[in-house]
Amino acid sequence: MLDLLVQGAQMALVLLLAPLLTGTVRTAKARLLRRRGPSVIQPYRDLLRLLRKEAVIAETASWLFRVAPYLIFAATWVAAALVPTFATGLTFSWTADLIAIIALLGSARFFLALAGMDVGTSFGGIGSSREMLIASLAEPAMLLVVFTVALVAGSTQLSTVAAFMASPEVGLRVSLGLALIGLVIVAIAENARIPVDNPATHLELTMVHEAMVLEYSGRHLAMIEFATSLKLLLYLSLIACLFAPWGLAGPDAGLASAAVGLGAYLGKLLVGACALALFETSIAKMRVFRVPDFLGAALMLGLLGTLLLFVSRSL
Repeated sequence: MLDLLVQGAQMALVLLLAPLLTGTVRTAKARLLRRRGPSVIQPYRDLLRLLRKEAVIAETASWLFRVAPYLIFAATWVAAALVPTFATGLTFSWTADLIAIIALLGSARFFLALAGMDVGTSFGGIGSSREMLIASLAEPAMLLVVFTVALVAGSTQLSTVAAFMASPEVGLRVSLGLALIGLVIVAIAENARIPVDNPATHLELTMVHEAMVLEYSGRHLAMIEFATSLKLLLYLSLIACLFAPWGLAGPDAGLASAAVGLGAYLGKLLVGACALALFETSIAKMRVFRVPDFLGAALMLGLLGTLLLFVSRSL
């Protein structure tokens, strides 16, 4: 029963922290631009406001348009809850496999692209086609990063990988450095952040994610926005789990170790949010046709990391 409570606490934790992470990034960007900016709890208010509004649905929308937001939210929530946050070896840790997480994210992207094309608007079609273009390069790059980490740790199970990465036998490896940079590039592209996409813009010719959800409103838009925050939290948690697993409580750790792990996790999220805000304020958005070059770099980095491990296990 205690194990189930701890697992439930992790699932609730990602739900509570996802909007806060989005608010922290927005506030940090505003401070760096010498603006007051919104409060860190503004995303909670936005979600509550959207949940209270009526959902306006186009006459040409099918059942898929109505169901897709809930499927996207559920798949993203499950994927985010599988990544170890403050402790490893939880009840459902055997399902926390990197390949499974990539599959869940791919399923959410698939339904989002279908929903963008379902109504038949030109903007939805443009956003869906651009999303598939990004996915065709981001997913192979992500898989190569996973292969690099799996060759080093000997497993794709996140608890096992985190335990191995926290051990002193890992050392400094060029392949892991390449995998980290590749994963960061993929995370930026998958979350539609600058320079791939600007989450604050509504210019029709530059939108990717916003173009697909342009027809949504009310509770449906709330589910999609919540899923977007969860996805950002997922990637930051994944980077922390794979490459900075310090402070994670073990399978049989007590309450004190879990509290230390929670504090370390919150600190990692804060550092990641500030780093993302600093990066986005120091770089401009690139053209859509340059995105393949940006993601191609992540693909090459993942491939180089994998090849280096075949050349020498010590690299």
